[in-house]
Amino acid sequence: QVQLVESGGGLVQAGGSLRLSCTASGRTFSNYRMGWFRQAPGKEREFVAAITRWTITYYADSVKGRSAISRDNAKNTVYLQMNSLKPEDTAVYYCAAVLAYSGSDYYSQSAYSYWGQGTQVTVSS
Repeated sequence: QVQLVESGGGLVQAGGSLRLSCTASGRTFSNYRMGWFRQAPGKEREFVAAITRWTITYYADSVKGRSAISRDNAKNTVYLQMNSLKPEDTAVYYCAAVLAYSGSDYYSQSAYSYWGQGTQVTVSS
């Protein structure tokens, strides 16, 4: 069982930056594929970014070029650096994890086994 705890959310003006963190319990963090998803009010949860065990990264088109996902296996932590934030980035951001998974559906919620509670990101115009 893995527990994920997100942090780093907050209120920021448009054009600003935030770095979200997600720390996982357990000793096999390096074997997990990690993902970030977000859910805006009244909308479905959507894929934001993912990083594999081999640090291959994937991004949604909506954040590509403005965001960077990374991991520090020594700290059991995955990060999402978000720059040039827009009001439409406002959402609850969730961290997700799946163990030793090599499927190509990195963007699918169903591909992940564990989820954090989420951290709120609000971008003011």
